[in-house]
Amino acid sequence: MADAPALRLRLEDLTKRFGTHVAVDAVNLDLDPGEFFCLLGPSGCGKSTLLRMIAGFETPSSGRVRLGDQDLTALPPHRRPVNMMFQSYALFPHMSVARNVGYGLAGLGRTAATARVSELLRLVQLDGFADRRPESLSGGQRQRVALARALAREPKLLLLDEPLGALDRGLREETQAELRAVQRRLGTAFVVVTHDPEEAMMLADRIGVMEGGRLAQVGPASELYRRPVNRFVAGLLGDVNLIPGRLGPVEAGDSRMVQTPHGPVHASATALSEGASVVVAVRPENLIVGTEGLPVTIADATFLGDRLRRTLRLPDGTLLRSSGRPDDAGDPIGTETRACFASADAVILPA
Repeated sequence: MADAPALRLRLEDLTKRFGTHVAVDAVNLDLDPGEFFCLLGPSGCGKSTLLRMIAGFETPSSGRVRLGDQDLTALPPHRRPVNMMFQSYALFPHMSVARNVGYGLAGLGRTAATARVSELLRLVQLDGFADRRPESLSGGQRQRVALARALAREPKLLLLDEPLGALDRGLREETQAELRAVQRRLGTAFVVVTHDPEEAMMLADRIGVMEGGRLAQVGPASELYRRPVNRFVAGLLGDVNLIPGRLGPVEAGDSRMVQTPHGPVHASATALSEGASVVVAVRPENLIVGTEGLPVTIADATFLGDRLRRTLRLPDGTLLRSSGRPDDAGDPIGTETRACFASADAVILPA
């Protein structure tokens, strides 16, 4: 496969309005060459509209799309060094796998096109499927045919809109690994839209969380999970306990005190002002049941094989969740105990 120059995608204040509705609101983003990037968010957050503007299927209301030194903003889709793979795959049912993959390579010449198709089928591990029709393939195999076709013209950037959404859970997990492996072998930049946080964390080098048309936070999965910037990101990336309180004064060191209705707790330092209404966000695996911390009652406990899931009730009825080792079963339901966490494992967010 010929090496193509690696180019950086840059979005500059990219905005899309539909009448008075702002679907995408002044998005700025730089993607590294060869990066696997996921746009993550719920339906209606603007992620697919943003992807379609990159592809050229939607015209921005304002802002620019650049790839390297080239301004793509006014170019139609067929003139952009970009390709897009849709959730439906859009395979031609009357064509063989080879003809589907080779569609659009007519200008390459028969010998070169045949060689290119064979190369792509090997890449997506579909050797021996060239003469099959799409209806004879599994969902994962059809997805790989669509991927091979999208890569046929060697785009500098590949856009994928919910590419695994039509697959069942088991097949989706298997195909996620295959998609990531293909991207690593190629070194082509991929931008994937998904509403599935687990899928985004498995696939992406970085994730951009979209909320109300804006990029709420961009970073590696570990950063978004451990250091979310707001309640929305915290909840989207996984289960989280949110403990309300008032922020205490600035302290020396890396933590701040939050006065909750059930006593003071400490979490990672924040620039928010003293007295601000905040929540302390702590993941269940970081909430420790023991002899220190907030007073709680064990309301429920569930054995989940590799972990024990507890529901803890604060005196005002607020429920917290902890997740620990099964051999930490300890006290029975109804036991009054305490729950704490290390300040480094909790973040302070605006309420």
